[in-house]
Amino acid sequence: MTMEGAPLGLSSAFSGEHAWCRDKMMMSKELTGGVSLPAFFRDGGFQRAIDRYAELSGGSDRRAVVSMWSLYYFSALSIPYLLARRLGGQALPVGFEEMTIALEDNGLPRAFGVPHAGTIESEVETEGFTAVGPLLETHLGEAVLRLQACGISAKLCWNNAAVYIDYALRLTGGEPSGGPDLPLFVRGYLPDGGVNPFCGCVSYLDEEGKQVARRKICCLRYMLPGIPSCGKLCALPSQRNPQ
Repeated sequence: MTMEGAPLGLSSAFSGEHAWCRDKMMMSKELTGGVSLPAFFRDGGFQRAIDRYAELSGGSDRRAVVSMWSLYYFSALSIPYLLARRLGGQALPVGFEEMTIALEDNGLPRAFGVPHAGTIESEVETEGFTAVGPLLETHLGEAVLRLQACGISAKLCWNNAAVYIDYALRLTGGEPSGGPDLPLFVRGYLPDGGVNPFCGCVSYLDEEGKQVARRKICCLRYMLPGIPSCGKLCALPSQRNPQ
């Protein structure tokens, strides 16, 4: 069933403790300052955003600046999408070519716009691969290609996306927050036989009797002045500072 509109913002799932998602994903016609994503990356908008954030953050390593920028991008994209799909049974249209983006004054992603409110599914999708599938197939690969062109590896990009997908799947699917590893991050192949770019990105390890999440590849935030460590999640032992 196609939705012409949705209560409480774009999705009924964007309410209560998840109301913040209303400010991160909305209809493109309601997104102030929104720019087509393909045009944003093609016409210099992305480079200007990175330059702006590098200037204001004091980041001298462009890889770290782009990686941090991508964390904001992937969180604002993947968490609202999965909340809508897994809590509201709503499949939002997240194709890269169809979406818009708006930025904060510091150049970081502020919000995304979608062309319409998507469709309501007959059953809420609980299987991780299926829930993430449209996001992976129509958006993430395109975004990774463009981020990779700015000097960070595709593996780092996928890992940055994975931490938020892991969080959202656990938040919405009933899986315990402290492990075990979800199939999406264990299986080497996607259901269609393609290579799974998320394999190994997030693992749960036992440390002092507690399960802790651990990235496979460091996001490089330690190279940016004033940015706190991500704690035990960090791939680098030297950066696992107490929070």
